[in-house]
Amino acid sequence: VQLQASGGGLVQAGGSLRLSCVASGFTFDDHAIGWFRQAPGKEREFVAALTWNGDNTFYADSVKGRFTISRDNAKNTAVLQMNSLKPEDTAVYYCAADLSPVVRGHPSDWDYWGQGTLVTVSS
Repeated sequence: VQLQASGGGLVQAGGSLRLSCVASGFTFDDHAIGWFRQAPGKEREFVAALTWNGDNTFYADSVKGRFTISRDNAKNTAVLQMNSLKPEDTAVYYCAADLSPVVRGHPSDWDYWGQGTLVTVSS
């Protein structure tokens, strides 16, 4: 099982980044896909998630209206489009997959994890 996240980098406040997650080794379209983040000294937190069929999306209040999650089951890929970035968005971002039919918000409930990609937003 592999989840390969990419697209992180350094961006100024107000800018945009597009994170990608490519999955392999499991049935991608049976799983919900989520993005979590972990800032230095803080716990990993939920950012956004998408059900297996893409019909339902969920966002943390802190990113609503700025971030958009999407998936392409034909390509085993998920994307997190991040706009209007703020310094407080700085963190390592992880993609995750969960076989549960309902999206669960706690990181410990998710089945598979990628290695993370660092996003740094300068003020």
